[in-house]
Amino acid sequence: MIRDFKAFLVRGNVVDLAVAVVIGTAFGAVVTAIVDGLITPLLGLFGDQDFSQYALTLKTNDDGTTIQLLWGAVLTAIIKFASVAAAIFFLVVKPLQLVVERRKRGEEPTDDTPAPSDEALLLTEIRDLLRAQG
Repeated sequence: MIRDFKAFLVRGNVVDLAVAVVIGTAFGAVVTAIVDGLITPLLGLFGDQDFSQYALTLKTNDDGTTIQLLWGAVLTAIIKFASVAAAIFFLVVKPLQLVVERRKRGEEPTDDTPAPSDEALLLTEIRDLLRAQG
């Protein structure tokens, strides 16, 4: 059973998932900083910068406690979620979709690596022939 667990952990899917979680957390922190530092102050031009303080008081008890709906905090969370979703969509999903479409059409993404020289191609062909004979 321990061997099975070790094989599960070493499989590529688990490692890929762990890397995705770490990168997603870091990406979320960057987008949150952008929202807090840029978008919220821009929205503050039209009103208050801190929406999280907006609330609707439903009831005030005799002991001084109040029951409130914190709709400003919900609005702030929605803005942050929409910002993270938009950033992921436009910076990750759309570019990857373009790469997949190019590969389906037979076009490879262009990069700056030079094409192998004629000598390298010839040596690769000789190596492959020798492997096929051996």
